[in-house]
Amino acid sequence: MRATLALGRIAGVRVGVHWSVLFIFVIIAFGLAQGRFPHTYPGHAPVVYWAAGLGAALVFLASLLAHELAHAVVARRNGVAVDDIVLWLLGGVARLKSEASNPAAELRIAGVGPLVSLLLGGLFVLGDWLLTLVSAPGLLIEVVAWLAGINLLLAVFNSLPAAPLDGGRLLRAFLWWRTGDRLRATAGASAAGRVLGWLLVVLGLVAFMRGGGFGGLWLALIGWFLIAAATAEGRQAQLRGLLAGVPVRDVMTRDPVTAPMGLTVADLLADPRYRYRHSAFPVTGEHGEAVGLVTLNSARQVPPGQGGTVTVGEVMVPLSQTVVAGPATALADLLPRMEPGAGHRVLVVDEGELVGILSLSDVSRTVNWLMKSAPRR
Repeated sequence: MRATLALGRIAGVRVGVHWSVLFIFVIIAFGLAQGRFPHTYPGHAPVVYWAAGLGAALVFLASLLAHELAHAVVARRNGVAVDDIVLWLLGGVARLKSEASNPAAELRIAGVGPLVSLLLGGLFVLGDWLLTLVSAPGLLIEVVAWLAGINLLLAVFNSLPAAPLDGGRLLRAFLWWRTGDRLRATAGASAAGRVLGWLLVVLGLVAFMRGGGFGGLWLALIGWFLIAAATAEGRQAQLRGLLAGVPVRDVMTRDPVTAPMGLTVADLLADPRYRYRHSAFPVTGEHGEAVGLVTLNSARQVPPGQGGTVTVGEVMVPLSQTVVAGPATALADLLPRMEPGAGHRVLVVDEGELVGILSLSDVSRTVNWLMKSAPRR
């Protein structure tokens, strides 16, 4: 899930939103402004209800962001690097570059999210009580009450013991601690996620057929998402098990063809070395050090008349935005950070020297070989 719009950094973590956030934002604001608020406190002008609905939706998204930021901050304190946080249709996700090193760290990282939502829910409950004491406007009290309820619901739902929810991470931490096998624990949490997902799909469809309307379909959609996410997590666990013990050096393409950052785009596209076998090439600096990654697609987007003056260094993906690994890095640990596409190749660097490049195609070939060579039962 990639961000459509970057919002900047909070506590050193990149934060962005996916375009689907607009959909959920509109749904929440519309439902409150045209449904709950007028029904509970009639007699106000439509603009007042819309202001209250939009404000509640914004604070809710901020609550989701606080939930994910808590995951990110605790993850970093436990030695797990954080890529970014993305808010999207069904909530938010803090993308971690690696996994926790032990069950205790997994427990802390997973548990802090629901804890923050629970704390926010409690603060909104307190705010609702105080506003009631001072006889604040009823609509304002209703907004705070809704925020209290939605945060408490978020805390409870995320605590359900099923992947990919935070509760699934807690379940995995427990199973990992009991069995000592992280992959087996992941498989157990993924299975629980699929069971919960199917249960929500069935309940949602039953509610829809009994007149539940959009609420039933929304519940079924959440269930379907859980099934898909839990299934993907389970498959990734199987893949990590298959690749356990395989270092990057055994899979990477050694001594890749490189492109100097001062090379012009026109020369890059005209040189036979860059036109045939590959779609992305490491970019090197003056002393041969890796400085980025260039794709033929990005080079071809340069207008033909400018190709002789625009350099590879100007169109490359800089090293800071490229995944870099060492040759001894475990492939299974690197896999969660890899993505499809020419611009997401992994540069393999050993003591500052570029020694290889790695793509998902390389991983796929290795997986196929391992599956064919594995003893049949």
